[in-house]
Amino acid sequence: MTSSIVRDTENTPIAAGHRLNPAELKIVLLCCGLRVDGSCRIEEEGRPVCNAQADLASGLEMILPGDMQDLWVNVPVREAFVQDSPYRLSYAEGGYRICDEKHGWIYGVRLAPKPDWYALRTKTGVPMSHVGTLEGTCLSIGLGEQCRFWSGESALNCRFCRQAEARPARSHQLMIEDVVETAATAREKSGITFALLRGGYQGGNGLAAIFPYVKALKQRVGILVGLQFPPESDLGLYDQARTLGVDHLTFCLDLFSRDYFHRFAPGKSKAIGQEGFFRALEYSVQKMRKGTVSGEIIAGIEPVEDTLRGIDYLAGVGAIPLVSIFRPLQQTEMQDFPPPRADEMLRVFRHVYQACRNHNLSIGSPPNIHVSVLPHPEDTIYLAADSRDGRTYQNWILSMKEVMRPYFLSRMRKQPDSQA
Repeated sequence: MTSSIVRDTENTPIAAGHRLNPAELKIVLLCCGLRVDGSCRIEEEGRPVCNAQADLASGLEMILPGDMQDLWVNVPVREAFVQDSPYRLSYAEGGYRICDEKHGWIYGVRLAPKPDWYALRTKTGVPMSHVGTLEGTCLSIGLGEQCRFWSGESALNCRFCRQAEARPARSHQLMIEDVVETAATAREKSGITFALLRGGYQGGNGLAAIFPYVKALKQRVGILVGLQFPPESDLGLYDQARTLGVDHLTFCLDLFSRDYFHRFAPGKSKAIGQEGFFRALEYSVQKMRKGTVSGEIIAGIEPVEDTLRGIDYLAGVGAIPLVSIFRPLQQTEMQDFPPPRADEMLRVFRHVYQACRNHNLSIGSPPNIHVSVLPHPEDTIYLAADSRDGRTYQNWILSMKEVMRPYFLSRMRKQPDSQA
């Protein structure tokens, strides 16, 4: 597939005349990537940069300090477009810094701490890093068979998805014991509070095969659990998930434009359709507590106006709008597409802030959840047109954290069999 998206070839930084705040810097880094020089000691001090598990988590995990809150980011470092980035990471005087070599700004940053449990193996001999990986402070675990959109004579895979043969081979399906042991270790050693179980299209009722993992995690680990799988036509499965103790549901619509959805996500368009996503998402929002359902779309493929409409739709029905920035990953059909412009993405995420603000969405209540692969709505408090409004919204978020703290603590206790 050749690119038919025409953009200015220069990915200019946001408002280059001033020092970027953490949210602006996160957006720029996700759009431009980062060159890592020889002074850095990533392997010794940071998390490994690998292509394991999630596509968007194939970069370098870092922490951007901020006065309101620190932001976590997974920065592209391997893709071809990174070579043109004006941003360079170096190590000097006991710390890491990012230099904007085009405008002269210097930003002090930290590498995300390296989990020592990555080197451990489960009792069945599986490396724990093959079971789950940290994305920010969240444990991401891929479950289920290979996405079925890759099978058949005519592949219907999403065009931005890494090719099946490029993914790490798995000798067997993860056993429940492997998942439980890894999650328990990650909670003990890394202090995680949330595990995201995710997977591709498994056919009808594929979600039911994930329920035993949910039950085991709630009973034996005591952790918040989220599910990220394609929508099911049997909406009763979401009632079962809620009964088992699922804390969050994410639906990856990807593209709000019907034409772009059909073109770039042909399998989802044929097997599920946008209406299938809307139906499952809206049903789940009605059944679950506000703020516990998210819809994810990709910015940078479809026209920006369509993405803004998607954000408004999600916030309007009560779902958290999660927006990932298109990353032209290696070994995908779209690897030669240009990354989106940072100034366009700034417009998108200012819209995320305003949509969440207008609908009073509680976007940061769960404890110790920091998302690195995309700018989370909570990150966008830095993007408020009026900084006083941003701080007011942040204070409300912090007050909601305190109000909801007993609730989440109860959700993180090991649940007896009769309750999970």
